[in-house]
Amino acid sequence: MAKRIYLAGPFFSETQIKKAERLEKVLEEHDQVGHVFSPRKHQHAEYELFSEPWRHAAYGSDVEAIDNCDVMVALADFDRADTDSGTAWEIGYAKAKGIPVVVIKEEADITLNLMIAMSLTAYFDKIEDVAAYDLEALPAKPYDGEVI
Repeated sequence: MAKRIYLAGPFFSETQIKKAERLEKVLEEHDQVGHVFSPRKHQHAEYELFSEPWRHAAYGSDVEAIDNCDVMVALADFDRADTDSGTAWEIGYAKAKGIPVVVIKEEADITLNLMIAMSLTAYFDKIEDVAAYDLEALPAKPYDGEVI
């Protein structure tokens, strides 16, 4: 059965956007994926960015997409800093709802937050490694690095 994916992760800088685009491509080409919801592509252009109506629309559509996904795939890199707070919230919400979470952290010099490390189903240090991951069986692949 084709999986519905929610792609969590920051997209505030060129580096972050390029990582999100790479992950979108990997997921779109994955033979077990039927739909990818990337908040980056759902910015509600009908509203002024960051206005009150935009806030409600963006929050509402993101929460609805998480509620309706089968798996969350999250980018934990945040330009040489700890995880983006919005991404951390999305991961926590998914975990609380019993949704499996796959986390990717490519930056070797960034330490993963304990709460994210303990919430994930599978961890990868390269976006492209998700292409071979079995999204049906969701085998455990714990993070074994340092945490903060």
